[in-house]
Amino acid sequence: MIDSKILLIGLFVGLANFSFRYLPLRFGKARQSAGRKGGKTSIILDSIGIASICSLLIVSGVPDVMRESQKLLPTLIGCLTICLVFYKTKQIILATLFGALLFGLTFKIFMN
Repeated sequence: MIDSKILLIGLFVGLANFSFRYLPLRFGKARQSAGRKGGKTSIILDSIGIASICSLLIVSGVPDVMRESQKLLPTLIGCLTICLVFYKTKQIILATLFGALLFGLTFKIFMN
C-alpha cells in the first residue's frame, strides 16, 4: 500500500514542476516582445533550471518539515527567495545562493 505522505509529496512536486514549465509558456509573451529572440522552446529551456531547483528543494525539504515543524518558516522563506530573485534577475545561480543564505539566516535566528 502507498503511504499517503509519499503520494502527497509526489503530487506537490509534480504540480510545482509543471507550473514552472507551463507558466512561462503561458505568460512569456512579455519577454519575447522585449526584443528577445527565440520561441517557446527557448522559454521552456529557460524555465528548466528554476523547476529543477524548486523540485529538489521540495523533495529534500518536505520530510524535514514533516518531522520538525519549526523548519517550515525557514524553508518557505528560502523557497520564496529563490522564486523572487529568479523572477527579477533570471539567474538561477544568484537565486539559489540568496535562497540558501536567507534559509540559513532564518534557520539560525528562529532555531536558537
